[in-house]
Amino acid sequence: MSVVFEHVLTSIAINKDDWCGNYQSSAPATSVTYDEAGLDPIIVASDKTLIGSGSAGVIRGKGLRIVGGKNIILQNIHITELNPQYVWGGDAITLDGSDQIWIDRVKTSLIGRQHIVLGETASGRVTISNSEIDGTSDWSATCDNHHYWALYFTGSQDSITFKGNYIHGTSGRAPKVAGNTVLHAVNNYWEDNSGHAFEISAGAQILAEGNVFSSVKAPIEDASAGGSLFAIQDSTAAASCEQYLGRACEINTLSSSGEFVGTSDISFMANFNGQKVASAEAASGATIKASAGFGKL
Repeated sequence: MSVVFEHVLTSIAINKDDWCGNYQSSAPATSVTYDEAGLDPIIVASDKTLIGSGSAGVIRGKGLRIVGGKNIILQNIHITELNPQYVWGGDAITLDGSDQIWIDRVKTSLIGRQHIVLGETASGRVTISNSEIDGTSDWSATCDNHHYWALYFTGSQDSITFKGNYIHGTSGRAPKVAGNTVLHAVNNYWEDNSGHAFEISAGAQILAEGNVFSSVKAPIEDASAGGSLFAIQDSTAAASCEQYLGRACEINTLSSSGEFVGTSDISFMANFNGQKVASAEAASGATIKASAGFGKL
């Protein structure tokens, strides 16, 4: 099977859907052996709950895929070892065209491609909470033991609450947001990111409040790239949430990190009117880290 070096760096890519020919035709090819199970996820149907017992719920070498599913809970599991040495080695959790999905106290590590990805078809009422996205890896497209592809929220008309999560050891797309996705990012902890956390493109609609950034080179890659991000940075911005949420927002905090700049258009905040919105508090990174991830029920 033909593969190429991505960005001519240490990561080698599986030629998924002729990715090499479409995007990397000038890169050198080689032959590799990989676990095909990583590209063949477990399908989770509607009205199902998958809960790990204690610290025993580890899924090795396969991810989970929910397509057109509804009323599903994934809780207290660890998904790991999906061909981490290869780009396109597999996604940990994939959602597409689904509704009422709760991902809670889940850990993902050593993933070949995306840790959590929402596909092109709209997924509504998705909550990702108290989970750990561990990007630490011996294989890295940025050659620094940090995984680049972490969270990919680019589905059309997705609605996501992202709360209480611990994201660390990454270098980009943590998350990437586009496709008219409405994302409420609240009380999360980003730590040790050598590149960027938020990457926003056209259609992104993000409220970021009460988050903690520590040693994150760029909390947002480029605020002028399209999309909207309301990043709460002071008391004035916090107070302006009252008309949309019925409460003030919490201020984001940064240490040893770049600037967390937002965009001027906050008209998308009207999407929160009348909705049941997640609460927020002034949280510390240590508190979030202590309660996020697998084996902590």
